[in-house]
Amino acid sequence: MSSRTYVIGVGMTKFEKPESRNWDYPDMAREAGTAALEDAGIPYESVEAAAVGYCYGESTSGQRAVYELGLTGIPVTNVNNNCSTGSTALYTARNLIKGGLADCALALGFEKMNKGSLGATFVDREQPTGRHFAALAELYEFSFPPAAYMFGAAGAEHMERYGSKPEHYAWIGWKNHKHSVNNPYAQFQKEFTLEEIRDAPVVYEPLPLTKLQCSPTSDGSGAAVLASERFVEEHDLADRAVEIVAQHMVTDTPASFESHSAIGVVGAEMTRKAADQVYAEAGLGPDDVDVCELHDCFSANELITYEGLGFAAEGEGHKLVEEEATTYGGKGPVVNPSGGLISKGHPLGATGLAQCSELTWQLRGTADKRQVTGAEVALQHNIGIGGAAVVGLYRHASATAS
Repeated sequence: MSSRTYVIGVGMTKFEKPESRNWDYPDMAREAGTAALEDAGIPYESVEAAAVGYCYGESTSGQRAVYELGLTGIPVTNVNNNCSTGSTALYTARNLIKGGLADCALALGFEKMNKGSLGATFVDREQPTGRHFAALAELYEFSFPPAAYMFGAAGAEHMERYGSKPEHYAWIGWKNHKHSVNNPYAQFQKEFTLEEIRDAPVVYEPLPLTKLQCSPTSDGSGAAVLASERFVEEHDLADRAVEIVAQHMVTDTPASFESHSAIGVVGAEMTRKAADQVYAEAGLGPDDVDVCELHDCFSANELITYEGLGFAAEGEGHKLVEEEATTYGGKGPVVNPSGGLISKGHPLGATGLAQCSELTWQLRGTADKRQVTGAEVALQHNIGIGGAAVVGLYRHASATAS
């Protein structure tokens, strides 16, 4: 068994608007996977297992994607965990190494999405989010699109309970679009004014939540090569290795359905529990985090996640916004330097691996104009309704060497 696990190579495609580029998921996977292998400086033949995440695709699409990199007969596990699929692939690959089943594993994620808002693929059976929507419908009237309804209702509840205002959520949209200007992989690289964020078309009225505070549907892929401590030492990779010091996944608890809270329905307790487990294992806390990539599928989720990750006390996430604490020059951590899901894009199977890529670059000090000065500790948060929250804490190998 390996007591330590490392990211030794990362890669991703530019995230694109669906149907704007003539490519298929094998093309995406080849581009991201090849980049990750080249970043690690190892051949595909060194990879002993792969975990591949996607939500929209046929069974064994993971194999078809990996076959673009080689045909070595390794075990390939297909992963689907809604919006947390990419980080679940990462979690799966890491556990193979941590459990001693491999010294080098690949986590790959991709998505080729349809235009427009997310919808159900199979309408002749129970939807996995049925209990979530039923619990939420007792609190807020349903509206379309469903995902905006879920997270918009959570923001509306936060305003009612704790006094946050629409301008707090608009600022988060403004911040993330501003961050993405310096990210060549982002679907959007345009800065907007706060007025433009607020005046964009409204997709959930009670907040109001506007289009520029929502993540778009996207095509794209991300990849990470993970390795054991032995593999890193044998291949002299410590200079580029970033340790995943702790990582935990939490699924729904009774709070999702019994708390009579929209914030509970969208997984606040999952996030809080996973973060607490990560901090306990790592021996670090939220005050130690310098940079964070979190799941801002909507601006409302970024604000409530500030609280779930411990960056703010319960009910005080909007105070970080008022202080402009989560952008460059603030008291930190810098949140979503990549532009986040709101501006970088959100191809479901790739999102968690794009987060991993960004944090790896940040801890190596190679994030170019996005670089967070002095970044030493990074936190990742990726959540999927249905549900699963994955939280991980990263440090560069040089900072964790004993």
